[in-house]
Amino acid sequence: MSTQALKKDPRQKPVRRSSTKKAKKGSVSDAKRRGRPSSGAKPTVTLNEHIIEIISDSGEGAQRCGQAFGSIAARMGNGIWTAEIIPAEIQPPARSIAGASGNRIRLASHRVTNWGDEANLIVAFNEQVLLSRFWTDELAPGCIILLEGEWRTNDDPEIAASYAETVDKLVADGYKVHEIPMEQECLKYVADPWRGKNMFVLGILCSLYSLDLQIARDQVAFVFKKKSAGVIKDNVTLLEAGHEWAEANLEFKFRIPPSKLRQPQIVVNGNIALGLGVMASGMEVCAMYPITPATSASHYLSDVFNSVGGMVHQAEDEIAACAFAIGASYAGKCAVTITSGPGFALKQETIGLAVMGEIPLVVVNVQRGGPSTGLPTKVEQGDLLFACFGGHGDNPKVVMAASDIEDCFYSMITARKIAETFNTVVVVLSDASLASSQQPFPRPHVAEEWLAPPVDQSAVPKGAKPYDWDARTGLARRFIPGQPNGMHCLTGLAHDRMSRVAYDSDSNEEGIRNRSLKLVALQKSLKTPPVFGDDEGDLLVVGWGGTKGAIEESVGRLRADGQKVSSLHLRFLQPMAPGIGDVLKRFVQVLTVEGSWSDSVDREIIDEDNRRYSELALLLRARYLVDVDCWSEVKGEPIKPGNIVRAIRDRLQSKG
Repeated sequence: MSTQALKKDPRQKPVRRSSTKKAKKGSVSDAKRRGRPSSGAKPTVTLNEHIIEIISDSGEGAQRCGQAFGSIAARMGNGIWTAEIIPAEIQPPARSIAGASGNRIRLASHRVTNWGDEANLIVAFNEQVLLSRFWTDELAPGCIILLEGEWRTNDDPEIAASYAETVDKLVADGYKVHEIPMEQECLKYVADPWRGKNMFVLGILCSLYSLDLQIARDQVAFVFKKKSAGVIKDNVTLLEAGHEWAEANLEFKFRIPPSKLRQPQIVVNGNIALGLGVMASGMEVCAMYPITPATSASHYLSDVFNSVGGMVHQAEDEIAACAFAIGASYAGKCAVTITSGPGFALKQETIGLAVMGEIPLVVVNVQRGGPSTGLPTKVEQGDLLFACFGGHGDNPKVVMAASDIEDCFYSMITARKIAETFNTVVVVLSDASLASSQQPFPRPHVAEEWLAPPVDQSAVPKGAKPYDWDARTGLARRFIPGQPNGMHCLTGLAHDRMSRVAYDSDSNEEGIRNRSLKLVALQKSLKTPPVFGDDEGDLLVVGWGGTKGAIEESVGRLRADGQKVSSLHLRFLQPMAPGIGDVLKRFVQVLTVEGSWSDSVDREIIDEDNRRYSELALLLRARYLVDVDCWSEVKGEPIKPGNIVRAIRDRLQSKG
C-alpha cells in the first residue's frame, strides 16, 4: 500500500515509550555490532551538496546534534545553513507528530544562503516524528532514512504495529530505510540513551559525510564545556561509537569537498549576530522582556555584554522595557530593545514618545507568525506595514530588514548610527528563521567608526532651542541632560521649538513636518540597491528580509535555463532608497515574494477588486504606481527556492 494512505489521516495517538534497561558502560572497542559489516573500503560518492534532517521528540537533543554537525562541517570549510525545526508546544507529548523537534542542515561545497528544498537524508528517533516530515513533503524522492529500530520490538503492540506499517509503506514508496539500533548501542556506554542518542547520531553523520573525527571531538567538548569532565568524556565516547558503528555497518559514504577559506569565519545564528552587532555598534544598554523567538539574543548579551561595559535590563513587561531604553537614550546613550511581534505591539505608545521627543532608539523585532499568540516558534513576515505605520498619529520611523545572518550583525551598527544621527527610532526587522539558523560569514574586523561618539557635555550656546529644526533636513541638535544652558522640559505632547506644550495649529504642523523631513534627508543618503541579474528583462522579483537567499538562488536557476529574470532585495523599507521606481519600470512584470498573506486570484470569490496583496506589494504599488503582482507563502517555515521557481514559471507562462 502506498504511503499516500498515510496522508489521509495525520492524527495519531501519542503513545508511551518502551521501558529502558540499564547496561554497564563499555569502551568503543568492546562494542558488539549489529548488522553485516562492510567488506573492504566503501565507495565514497562525491556530492556538491546534501540536505540532512535530524528529528526527535522534544528534549532528545536533535537540535544540538544538528547544530554541532553544521559547526563541524563549517570548520572544515563547507558552506552550511542550519535551521531549527521547533514544535509549537513547549512540552509536546512524546512520539507525537506535532511534537517533532530537530534541525535541518544544508551542507555544500559553496556558500549556502537558505535551507534549500527537500531533504536527501533524514535521521529520525521514531516513526511518528518522521511522519511529520513526510506529511509536509520534506522528503526528496529516494530520500535515505536512518530510523531508530527499537520500536519494532516494543512491548506495546500498537507501537510495534505502527512502526512496522510505516516502514513498509515508506519502503514501498521508494525511500531507502535503514533501521539503526541507536538505543541498543548507546546502552553499551551510558545508562540513559535518551540523552545520548544525539551524540551517537552525530558520530554516524560524521562517518557518512567524511568529516574529521578530531574536529568532531573538539566540537563536542566545546558544546559541553560548562559540564563536568565525565559528561564530556561520555559524549565523546558516544560520538566515537556512532562513527565506528557507521563505518562497520553502513555501506554508503559521501564526501562534499570544502571550499578554500580565504579569511577566518565565524558560525553563529541570527540572534547571536544581533547581539554581536549591538556590542560592535557601541550601544551600552539593552532593555528587554523575554519573548519567543527573540529571547536568545538578550540571553546572549546577558552572558557577555558586561565584558564590554554594557548592561542588559530585564523589565517587568515589554512596555517597561521600551520605556527603560528610552530613558537610557535620553540620558545620552543610544539603547536597544529587542522583542517579537506581540511585544512590538505593546511598545507602540512608548515608541511614539521617542518619535515625538526625538530620542534615538533602536527596536529589534524578530518576527513570528500571528496574530495574537499565533505561531511563536514559526516564521512569518507579517509585521512590515505594522513597523512602518504602527502607532497613532503621524509617527515616522526608519524601518530596516536584515537579509541574512551576516546582515543581522551589520544592521545593528547601521541602525545605531542612523538613530543618533537623526534623533529618531530605527526598527530592525529580523525573523524566526534568521534567529535560529546558522551560517558562516567572514569574521568582522571591528572599526572605531562603528562606535558611538563620546557624549557631548559642552555648554549649549545661549539662545539655542531644544528643537531648533533645520528647515531643509528637519534635524536639530541633541540636548543631553546636564549640559549647561540646555535645561528644558521634555514632553510627549505637541510642542514648539522651545519644547513647550503647544496646541496651536502652526506649532503642531511645524513639528510634524520636521519629523517627517528626517526620512527625506536619510533617503537622500541611500544608494539604489543592486539588481541581481540583468538591469532589464521579462520579470523582476522583489523581496525583503530573510527571503534573499532563496530568491536569488531561484533566480539563478531560472537564468541558467535562459529566462530573463532578475531580482531586487530591499534593506531599507522606510524610507526606500532612490532609484527603485526606475528599476521596476525596466521589467515587463514585477513580482514580490515574501512571507506575508496574499489572496490567490484562482479562488472562486477573489478578483482584482477584492484581492488582498502582500505587504511589500502594497507599498510598491502605492509608492511607484507600478502594477506589482505578488506571490507569498505563510506555512510557518522558510520559503523554498524550488517553490519560488515554480511560482515564477507560472507567471511567465501565464503572460506568455
